[in-house]
Amino acid sequence: MPTNAKTKAKQAGDGKARRLNRLPSKDSREKMNAIELLEQDHREVEEYFDDFEDADENEKGLLAAKICLALTVHAQIEEEIFYPAARKATKDDDLLDEAAVEHAGAKELIAQIESMKPGDDLYDAKVKVLGEYIRHHVKEEEGELFPEAKRARMDLDAVGQELAQRKTTLMAQLAPEVRKRAGLEAAE
Repeated sequence: MPTNAKTKAKQAGDGKARRLNRLPSKDSREKMNAIELLEQDHREVEEYFDDFEDADENEKGLLAAKICLALTVHAQIEEEIFYPAARKATKDDDLLDEAAVEHAGAKELIAQIESMKPGDDLYDAKVKVLGEYIRHHVKEEEGELFPEAKRARMDLDAVGQELAQRKTTLMAQLAPEVRKRAGLEAAE
């Protein structure tokens, strides 16, 4: 059956709808090393930011909630587990201090977004700025910190297991509230 532009648009929309209704879930994270898990988180939230730009007002609320949840959990596991291990292995205080400051700035924007709703003044702008901020942070982590952690021979497998376990715990604690706010209590 030939595929026309209308069919392709519907298929793309169907994929977006599936992503909108899916919250991050436990998968093969426990088999990933630390860098693989963190990079997977980066791709996931980048996808949410991309979807946000084309979303309608109802979708924006859900996407913003998912972005805030993903970033909150990601920042917490990095701060509790990855950054201390990287600091010990790499001895690069400057790079990790900068990452901590970037996290603090992102948390401030997340708190502002969570206190708002779609349609509020500056709502879209704050989500967009958060996305730009996160893309910058990701570029530095993946371009500088992660290669340095590899060179330092950090035990990325053990740290990856710790990250996965903590992420699963945090998602179990925090995701139900996001599901409730978004009307997805039973969705996965």
